[in-house]
Amino acid sequence: MNVPRPGKVSAGWFALFTLAWLAIWTVQLTPVQLLLPDQLDTPGAAGTWVYGVVYSGMVLGVGGLAGVIAGPLSGALSDRTRTRWGRRRPWAVGASWLAAACLLLTGIAQGPWAIGVAWMGVSIGIAVASAAFTALIADQLPERQRGGASAAASSSQAVGIVLGVGAVVLLGLSVFAGYLALALFIAVVGTAAAILLPDPQPDAAQQPVRERRSLPWASLRDRDFAWVVWGRFVVNIGNALPTTLFLFFLMYGLGRPKAQAQDDLLLVIVVYTIFVVIASVLAGWWSDRTGSRRRLTVISALVQAAAALVILASPSLATTMAAAAVLGVGYGAFSTVGLAFATDLLPNPEDHARDLGLVNTAAALGQLVGPLLGAMLVALVGGFWLLLVFSFVMSAVGGIMSGSARERRSSPLPDPAAH
Repeated sequence: MNVPRPGKVSAGWFALFTLAWLAIWTVQLTPVQLLLPDQLDTPGAAGTWVYGVVYSGMVLGVGGLAGVIAGPLSGALSDRTRTRWGRRRPWAVGASWLAAACLLLTGIAQGPWAIGVAWMGVSIGIAVASAAFTALIADQLPERQRGGASAAASSSQAVGIVLGVGAVVLLGLSVFAGYLALALFIAVVGTAAAILLPDPQPDAAQQPVRERRSLPWASLRDRDFAWVVWGRFVVNIGNALPTTLFLFFLMYGLGRPKAQAQDDLLLVIVVYTIFVVIASVLAGWWSDRTGSRRRLTVISALVQAAAALVILASPSLATTMAAAAVLGVGYGAFSTVGLAFATDLLPNPEDHARDLGLVNTAAALGQLVGPLLGAMLVALVGGFWLLLVFSFVMSAVGGIMSGSARERRSSPLPDPAAH
């Protein structure tokens, strides 16, 4: 079956798509970076702070498990959804409101168990919304615009952290007020973006006779697609090991007072964000221009790996800032080009949301499993050096895994303006 290639979309489409991802990343990563560690912190005598790190890792790990199930499953269901409101829109709106409600529950929850249950709901909402919005890349964009869309999604991640953490720190918001602001943000922006973005029904003449698929992750049987998905998972663990425990590292690794550590965290995040955005935009543009994604995916993962070595060489606030810059370059380029690379390798044209749900879930699960692994490593040695070693190893191994996928297109993408 020959499926017509999508036409070029407008700047307005990109603006709405970027705004949707800004909301998703802000409500996911602000609690991960600041609110959850603040809720779960256990200050006291020497050694008791490790319990807070472990509680944080457990809560984020449980949320990651919920997300890895919800993302691909909801994507598979949205591929088969046929309503007058579209295929992706009902899922994106419903998921935005689910995340908003569960953010409020997380804000009022007390103790690690209650917080963990509420955070599971947030993670499910985020995973479902991510699957719906990511599917639009394959549904509506030609190959020559996928790098740009991937850059928009990736750079929004870093901007979202600054927006959320900056608002909480600079406005002096309480934990509940922070969660309330995030709930309103995702409910309003997620709903508006889903309604305003186009969501056309597929032409019935273009729809294939569907085979029975036993599992939502059936496409992992495709060798190249599987390498990209699993490589993305491992690289995101390498990224999450230091980034999701930054506040604990500043307080207990560098000995900064809590109030000072929160201010330092904002500075570190700003540096990280600047380099993520620059690297995302440049890497997306370059991969679209050359049509080559595989090599840049591997190189960017190795750059991310080098960030851990910077801190290991001499732990200090200055080297942490430098490492944040290196980490931002590596992760910004990897997340952008890796997503475009995965989109190029989608094995089933009729299952875009399901398969991109796997790609999204691999990244999100890595970001949420990373703190759980990191908490175990910190508890094992009573410090952060082993966590940094694992960050280096996981980033490098994930890059090599991604590079094991064969690129199906090596020539530059044609520019229709040239014809």
